[in-house]
Amino acid sequence: MVTKPLLSLLAMANLLMPSISHADETSNDDLFQIIKPETKNQLWVNAGMASYHFQQDKNFNNGNWGAGLEYRFNTVASLTAGRFYNSDRQYSNYAGVYYQPIAIGPIKVGAVLGGFNGYPQTNNGGWFAAALPALTWEGTWVGANVFVIPTIGDRVHGAISLQLKLKVFDPERQ
Repeated sequence: MVTKPLLSLLAMANLLMPSISHADETSNDDLFQIIKPETKNQLWVNAGMASYHFQQDKNFNNGNWGAGLEYRFNTVASLTAGRFYNSDRQYSNYAGVYYQPIAIGPIKVGAVLGGFNGYPQTNNGGWFAAALPALTWEGTWVGANVFVIPTIGDRVHGAISLQLKLKVFDPERQ
């Protein structure tokens, strides 16, 4: 069951947030903001994600661990790619782009658009396109992405997923 690991990850992220500053990348001081697009050069790594599946009775894998990279080239956009052990206990690969032009406080709001493979009930395990709502918080060196995955029949298993990430390259912070 993912409840304890997910709560542990959320608690850890909550402890880290107050000690990490957030660069103001927005155009004004309102709670709801449109983010000003500016060039970035940052590389983040992640170890997959922890998921909470909506259909708890299906025995899906909630520890979707793996390895991934995210390259932030703009304040509103980044590229991502990686591999993880999916809900069906198969390996999946992914590649995509985040587009998050809105901020609510320190949280970027938008979507990740891309492709996945490795789900036996979807395209026989082959690649398929996906668009997922995504929330992102990024501190100086630590960040988090939260995805909302809708349930689509027996092909896509709905969940809320948390992905913690670590910044490993940022020439502005060296």
